[in-house]
Amino acid sequence: MAGIEPQPGIMDISLYVGGKSHVEGVSNIIKLSSNENPFGPSPAAQEAVKRSVHELHRYPSTDHAALRKAIAEVHGLDAERIICGVGSDEILAFLNQAYAGPGDEVIHTEHGFALYRIGALAAGATPVEVRERERVTDVDAILEACTDKTRLVFIANPNNPTGTMIGLAEITRLAESLPEQTLLVLDGAYAEFVEGYDGGAALVEERENVVMTRTFSKLYGLGGLRVGWGYGPRHVIDVLNRVRGPFNLSGTALAAAEAAVRDIAYSEKCRAENTRLRAWLAEALAEHGVPSDASTANFVLARFGSQDEAEACDTYLQSQGIIVRRVAGYKLPAALRITVGDEASCRRVAHCIGLFKAGAR
Repeated sequence: MAGIEPQPGIMDISLYVGGKSHVEGVSNIIKLSSNENPFGPSPAAQEAVKRSVHELHRYPSTDHAALRKAIAEVHGLDAERIICGVGSDEILAFLNQAYAGPGDEVIHTEHGFALYRIGALAAGATPVEVRERERVTDVDAILEACTDKTRLVFIANPNNPTGTMIGLAEITRLAESLPEQTLLVLDGAYAEFVEGYDGGAALVEERENVVMTRTFSKLYGLGGLRVGWGYGPRHVIDVLNRVRGPFNLSGTALAAAEAAVRDIAYSEKCRAENTRLRAWLAEALAEHGVPSDASTANFVLARFGSQDEAEACDTYLQSQGIIVRRVAGYKLPAALRITVGDEASCRRVAHCIGLFKAGAR
């Protein structure tokens, strides 16, 4: 209707497209397009979901105290500095909503998660894309791009869809060198897949300009329930809680996440299997002439000679009932992102890529 217009920036947003889950006319699909845990959630989380049905008529907790306490105990953090959201995506949205707006700039890297740009535009801010160096975050390039308008810097570490990451020394250097009005956001959606990595938690506790986000959608296998959390300075968490809806997480989601984070043995088992199969898959693809960077997440970025070859391989895989992720939208047109599935799935996708490289179409 004439005169009714959305806020500036909204119509510049391209709709986010998730990983495909089916292929027309093909059954028995192997889905390796969304970086899901092939082993699913822990038995403890499943049991918590079953028990929660008896409380569906009750409103959930508004302060998420039990889940925050569980996260704090498992990770050695301060529960008062934790905020929970509908996936880590909601925490990212809160940060844009609270700290960026018209006239402000939000930095993300060229192969970074699509929601960084989307969130900035939704808030009316200007997204600023910064180059990477051979698909790895470049701290110097980020610092060069900073201005007095820079309010947020988003980094996924490990990064999606590349699987690469930078070390604590580089992250610390970046945090120390940012303009005084700028928050560094460390997106740790895949941090659990890196043995001994705290996702930046220690740096958050040392500084007033660093926030960390995490999710239960990947290692914990709760993508269908949408639970995430953030850890930051008290002044930031206080601000974010003021824009958070009081009942943003369901009772079922809260119960499942609490059980999942406390089931440490199951998490360690999933992490170990991912590490083993990720190495196997990367080596198998390399033997077929398909290289990938050393991944620290639960996927590999398979690189082909051209966009045409990558797309042809994807089409062939779909014909064989295997769905992976095209990443041309992330400025990687000659690559396919492949989730590390269970052993049978990894062997199947490697075998089919081998057939494709040998001439199958």
